[in-house]
Amino acid sequence: MGKKVIVAGHACLDITPLFPQNQQAAKLGNILSPGKLIQMEGVDIHAGGAVSNTGMAMKMLGADVCLMAKTGSDEFGKIISDIYAAQGADSGIIVQEGQNTSYSVVLALPGIDRIFLHDPGCNHTFSFEDLPKEKLLGTDLFHFGYPPLMKKMYEDTGSELVRMMKYMKAQGTATSLDLAFVDGESDAGAADWKEILSRVLPYVDFFVPSIEELCFMLDRDRYEAWKTKAGDEDISFSLDVQRDIRPLADKCMELGAKVLLLKCGAPGLYYRTTEVKRLEGLETALGISAEDWSDREGFEASYQPKRVLSGTGAGDTTIAAFLTAMLEGYPFEMCIHLAAAEGASCVEAYDALSGIRPLKELASRIEKGWKKQNFRR
Repeated sequence: MGKKVIVAGHACLDITPLFPQNQQAAKLGNILSPGKLIQMEGVDIHAGGAVSNTGMAMKMLGADVCLMAKTGSDEFGKIISDIYAAQGADSGIIVQEGQNTSYSVVLALPGIDRIFLHDPGCNHTFSFEDLPKEKLLGTDLFHFGYPPLMKKMYEDTGSELVRMMKYMKAQGTATSLDLAFVDGESDAGAADWKEILSRVLPYVDFFVPSIEELCFMLDRDRYEAWKTKAGDEDISFSLDVQRDIRPLADKCMELGAKVLLLKCGAPGLYYRTTEVKRLEGLETALGISAEDWSDREGFEASYQPKRVLSGTGAGDTTIAAFLTAMLEGYPFEMCIHLAAAEGASCVEAYDALSGIRPLKELASRIEKGWKKQNFRR
């Protein structure tokens, strides 16, 4: 393909105990209760986080990717390094002596949304200075993921994040930014995300957060109202495009985003793009058609997966397919279709990458009439 991609940001080791699929429960407490012995069916251990999920997925889809992540010199760090090395994508790893590698224990119980037990490790010390500047030269696309899980990225109203994205734009590099959900009780929850996004989005070309992450950051009261309305159900099923999603999209475009892709859970994806004039720089940098990509808005319903084992990494692989398809020159509408299709493929496996399918295979399934999910919006 010829275009150089760097995927940087949050990386960790995901440890997923495998619960029996016949152990369905409507409430968490029916499975996880004090003193109860639960028979498991193995464990999945994979590299996780935005760098691992989005970066490795792009690599598997054929992109020329360098992964830039920070690990400790411990056993978890060695496992991550070995995983990246197996794909020939470990040259950007930054090893930090004296700090531990980030990890997550992912509780993916059948019938219940995932629960994460997360240690941020040295992701909290990741800064712009950690990036090996010589490896940034000649980069066509720089994707950064999960700043809410990286303390240096949200401290001082995001100064490090702004500095990094501004630097990459100054090099003539296209930029992409993904978020992560913020725990309202954490230090990240106390950060001024409205201000952070207002400072960084002018330097972001592709903004690809989830709708819940975005709403929490831009309109906390609206987010709390969504939670109350949804109750025990997934928030995404109760959202209306015009009433709930579009106002947040309007704000993102006002703040400077050029291409917006909002992950809306199982129902699908909302997309929005800016006017043709503001996309001319991306046409020069990446070869996309500014005319084809301009003034787009809509909702792409998700495709029906063959089975659902886990949602781990589905959003990240959706982004990976979208960005890779864009770099390969697919028309805008097909980039959106392929993004939704890769997300559907991802949930068919326990981890983020085992369900990855080549873009051509997905395009063939789509052309043959792959059925959509029947969620009303």
